[in-house]
Amino acid sequence: MLTLLLLCPLIGMLLILAMPKGSTKAIRAIALAATGAAFLVSLWLLSGFNPQDAAIQFQQRVPWIPQLQIYYQLGIDGISLPLVILTTLIGFVACLGSASIKERLKEYYIFYLLLQVGMLGTFLAQDLFLFYIFWELVLVPMYFMIGIWGGGRREYSAFKFFIYTLAGSLLMLLGILTIYFRLGTFDMVVLARDAQILSSGLQNLLYLAFFFGFAIKIPLFPFHTWLPDAHVDAPTPASVILAGVLLKMGGYGFLRISLPFFPQGADYFSPVLAVLAIISIVYGAFCAMAQTDLKKMVAYSSVSHMGFVALGIAAATPEGINGAVFQMVSHGLVTGGLFLLVGALYDRAHTRSLDDFGGLAVKLPVFSGLFIVFGMASLGLPGLSGFVGEFLSLLGSFGIWKGLVAVSLIGIVLTAAYTLTAVQKLLLGPLNQKWATLKDLSVRELVSLVPLLLLVVALGVYPLWLLNIQSEAVQQLVMHLNGS
Repeated sequence: MLTLLLLCPLIGMLLILAMPKGSTKAIRAIALAATGAAFLVSLWLLSGFNPQDAAIQFQQRVPWIPQLQIYYQLGIDGISLPLVILTTLIGFVACLGSASIKERLKEYYIFYLLLQVGMLGTFLAQDLFLFYIFWELVLVPMYFMIGIWGGGRREYSAFKFFIYTLAGSLLMLLGILTIYFRLGTFDMVVLARDAQILSSGLQNLLYLAFFFGFAIKIPLFPFHTWLPDAHVDAPTPASVILAGVLLKMGGYGFLRISLPFFPQGADYFSPVLAVLAIISIVYGAFCAMAQTDLKKMVAYSSVSHMGFVALGIAAATPEGINGAVFQMVSHGLVTGGLFLLVGALYDRAHTRSLDDFGGLAVKLPVFSGLFIVFGMASLGLPGLSGFVGEFLSLLGSFGIWKGLVAVSLIGIVLTAAYTLTAVQKLLLGPLNQKWATLKDLSVRELVSLVPLLLLVVALGVYPLWLLNIQSEAVQQLVMHLNGS
């Protein structure tokens, strides 16, 4: 089933490769069918998943390079399954949102589906070498999607994204090679059990080697500077995927590799991770508040919200890690929705400056209603998914770092401030007559947004749907960290 999940976008990509460039309708249909099929397979996985079993499920292990103990090994647990479903959902939604792409469609959808393969493979891999292959695979299609179909300083932003992420990945590669020569295996299940026998000094060094790769991807302060440029200059579907899925690969890396492989290193550096998380929360919120470009504001808000993920991981308590996983899913849904709305507005008005708008609630009531709901979820309004993830992360951290958690509340207040300011400038007041002819959201745009909206509300009202899936795997991870 897991290989079938990877084959859906891969087969779609190969079919598009065989299509003539002029068959634009067929190319779009194949891409939609491939991403839709992947989403259906992920729901099939969910239906067969046993949430009471903390072990890796649906395992598949086939020799790949047996001389080096490298296997094609896939599996999921309660931590990776929610991110797999998020990836397939965001992949389908962003594919629907790719209607604005008009040039070089064949190449665009080839890169798009290759990106989907890389993201899914990262969450499914149970062999460290295979994990690294999928992790690196994501770089190439995203680089070209920003550099070819983006706007503004797209070449600069694509290059910056590539260099930052590649630098972190090379340090990871050194760590992977060190682990292999010390323990003789790439099997991530075995490594989670045996890597803790390494000396505390070596664990600290290996934790740092992986830390930079994952911190850049989250991204944590001060490794975040690639993100606003990449978001602002990327096309809307790439921004949705970047915020909805790619940033989660960093948080997942901490939970799948850094914590279980190097528990002593994770414990030693947890105060550093917590401090960087708090700085990211507050600094990202201040930067978002200073923006007049709506897309840049949402981009900086991602730095702030992903800080809560890092804070929950640093705490390494059941509540903190549950909050981190929940926040990753929630942030993907909320920020994906916001970027789709910003893209829809830009397609109509060809500007993203908040100072150019006003009174859109009268002219675009559906757009305005959705923007308010996603904005309220972003600021952590109770009853919506954003509140649950942030609350659990703070709850899990409060018993360890009371002072730091108190400082992080500044970020929550600032998030409310810049979100409400954006609502006021964009939707309220007298209508700017320049936009009197704007049309509300189309049916296609609503189809891409409504599933995200329903999940944001459903997870906010009844978070146990998601917590039941992840809690056993989280509990096992915490027990592992505590040496039980």
